[in-house]
Amino acid sequence: MPPIRILLADDHTLFREGLAGILDSQPDMDVVGEAGDGVEALVKAKELAPDLILMDIIMPGCDGLEATKQIRQELPDITIVILTVRDDEDKLFQAIKNGAQGYLLKNMSSKVILKLLRGAMQGEAAITPEMAGRMLEEFRRLSHEVPLENGEDADLTRREIEVLGRVATGATDKEIADELTISIHTVKSHMRNILAKLHVGTRREASRIARHKGLV
Repeated sequence: MPPIRILLADDHTLFREGLAGILDSQPDMDVVGEAGDGVEALVKAKELAPDLILMDIIMPGCDGLEATKQIRQELPDITIVILTVRDDEDKLFQAIKNGAQGYLLKNMSSKVILKLLRGAMQGEAAITPEMAGRMLEEFRRLSHEVPLENGEDADLTRREIEVLGRVATGATDKEIADELTISIHTVKSHMRNILAKLHVGTRREASRIARHKGLV
């Protein structure tokens, strides 16, 4: 079986060189190219047609999330796995939505990364059990969120209404998480959505609107 042909996309040259050394030392892997930003990754992907791209998120110009989306649209047979320092739920979900086959962190051991990359090439999700748990929690949350249909509140889901009501009573994120049996990460995600939908910048302003609408 021919080795897995890999393209590395990361704006840190030293990191790319180190990672290339690890991957090239594997009998079933071959680094065929490197890119320093998302645009170059797209160009190199078209030129080299790799089997796998390891993609950083934070890069100049076109970032890794947008590059992943574009490459998957134009070259759907290429497997893309995010490799980043950002342990960020929103980035994880966006990466998967954009077509990434996995989301790995740079502080993971090379042994774990290599195992997950081989799994990704077999169609498995290259994510840790912890991240898989977060994704399941998000899917459960979305399955319970039905948009309301009563005028001004139509943009807020029922779960967001529940979170907002508790925020207005002065509850902390941890208290809300415990009461609703969700993670603090999910509470923070709800709060970001609430602030954006209500066009306010603080919890205090959101609380004022909640009291005005009779949510508490």
